[in-house]
Amino acid sequence: MKILICNDDGFQAPGIVSLHDALRTVADVEVVAPEHNNSAKSNALTLNAPLYVHKAYNGFRYVNGTPADCVHIALTGLLGYRPDLVVSGINNGANMGDDTIYSGTVGAAMEGFLFGIPSIAFSQVDKGWAEIEAAAATARQMVQDMQSQQLIGTAPWLLNVNIPNMPLEALKSIKLCRLGRRHSAEQAIQQLSPRGETMYWIGSAGAGKDDSEGTDFHATAHGHVAMTPLKVDLTDYDSLGYWAQTASKLAGVAS
Repeated sequence: MKILICNDDGFQAPGIVSLHDALRTVADVEVVAPEHNNSAKSNALTLNAPLYVHKAYNGFRYVNGTPADCVHIALTGLLGYRPDLVVSGINNGANMGDDTIYSGTVGAAMEGFLFGIPSIAFSQVDKGWAEIEAAAATARQMVQDMQSQQLIGTAPWLLNVNIPNMPLEALKSIKLCRLGRRHSAEQAIQQLSPRGETMYWIGSAGAGKDDSEGTDFHATAHGHVAMTPLKVDLTDYDSLGYWAQTASKLAGVAS
């Protein structure tokens, strides 16, 4: 089994180092990750500047670009082969609910999925890397179980996994969940620069709004590893009928 590993916290982050060390015991692994932190970069690709690839002392390759950049160039020429699995993470903090829209961790995994490769995004619920080895061991076990069930190297799928920061023996079973929802983000923070100009910092993510049973928020709050299958098709199929009459009228106006 060949695995491509990426993240959005940068190639030196403890999460990706622990993930690499865990997965290399069960697969051939290569790391292609951003040079610096690229949190909240989603699926962004760099189209107006060149990308450079360098190799770190530990063999990791790092790129002056986004997580999606890393996976994209890895799969379109850098590796020279097609991996069986793309794994992104382990992220420093949760990627639950609305986070998945913004997440660079999910964006890297989604890039693998778009290339037809099974892909997983792993995140820890709380920031700070507490119990990161337990999270890495959980990720390794999940990958091994999926390989034994012959789910790797087959049709593409995309999973989002959030792991509570708990000792391995305290973690509860994996729960299949839907995404919850967050309240709106907190207000932007305004400050004055040394030159007297107003600058803005994006506020913190909102607390859980829909964190009822069945959501990723609820599962992780009760000590479970939350696993959510994701899709890329953003079409709102339920409202196609609702918009049909409007679309017909608009088409008539256009003609």
